[in-house]
Amino acid sequence: MAVEKDANELQNGYTTGHRVYEICGMSGTAIVGSWLLFRIITAQSVSGWWLPLAALVGMLASDFASGFVHWMFDTWGSIDTPVVGRLAIRTFRHHHVDAKAITRHDFIETNGHNVSLSFPVVILGVLIVRPATASLFDVFIGMALLSLALFNGFTSQIHKWAHTDNPPVVVRLLQRARLIIAPEQHSHHHSAPYTRSYCITVGWLNAPLRAIRFFETLERLITWTTGAVPREDDLGADAALQLVASERTSETDVEPAPAPLAVRD
Repeated sequence: MAVEKDANELQNGYTTGHRVYEICGMSGTAIVGSWLLFRIITAQSVSGWWLPLAALVGMLASDFASGFVHWMFDTWGSIDTPVVGRLAIRTFRHHHVDAKAITRHDFIETNGHNVSLSFPVVILGVLIVRPATASLFDVFIGMALLSLALFNGFTSQIHKWAHTDNPPVVVRLLQRARLIIAPEQHSHHHSAPYTRSYCITVGWLNAPLRAIRFFETLERLITWTTGAVPREDDLGADAALQLVASERTSETDVEPAPAPLAVRD
C-alpha cells in the first residue's frame, strides 16, 4: 500500500499551475514552430534534398537529449530540488512507482512539458533562418532544429506508446520498424539494475552510449567531484550504494534479456 500512496502523492503534484505552464508552452512552441516552417519554405536557398538528412540529425539529437535528461533526472536530485524537482523530477519518480500511470495521462499532461522545452529550439531556428539572406547551410540547420523540436516534443508520447498495451496499428508498425522506441527495447530500462537504455525517442543511441559507458563515466565523475550517490533518492541510500558497488565490480557488460515492463520495488 505504501507504493500506491506514494504514487498518488506524486500524481497530485501535477498542479493547475503546472498545466497552465504546459498549455502556454505548447501554444508558444506551435506558433514559433509554424513561423520557422514558413521561413524554411520561403527561404531562397531551400532544398528538399537535404530534408531526410536534416530529419535524421534532429531525430538522433532528440534521442540523445531524451537519454541525457532521462538519466539526469533518474539519477540525481529529488522532488524537493529547487525548480526542477516539482517541474520534472516528480514525473520520473512517479513513473518508477507506477509505470502505467503515463498511459492514463491526457495529451497535455503527457506532452506539455516536452513540447514546452522545444520552444528555445524553434526560437533558435527562427533566428538562424532569415528567408532573404539564409544560406543552404542555414536552412539545413533550421530543418534539423525543426526536426529536433518535433521529435523532442513528442518523446513522451512515444514513451507512452511503449507502455501502452494496445497502441494504434500505425504506432505498432513504427515500433517494429524501430523508427520509435519499442516496448521490448524500453523494457531494458525497467529491468534491474535500472541503469541503462535511457534514450526513449528511437532508442538507436542506447547501444553506442552503453558501449562507451557514457553515463557510467559521468556518474563516477560527479560522485568523485561532489560525493553525491547516484539514484540515492530513487532507490534509497543502501540500495544505491550496493548498486554502485555491483556496477564497479561487474566483469561483464551484457544487456539484460528483455522482460515485461515492471514497476520498481
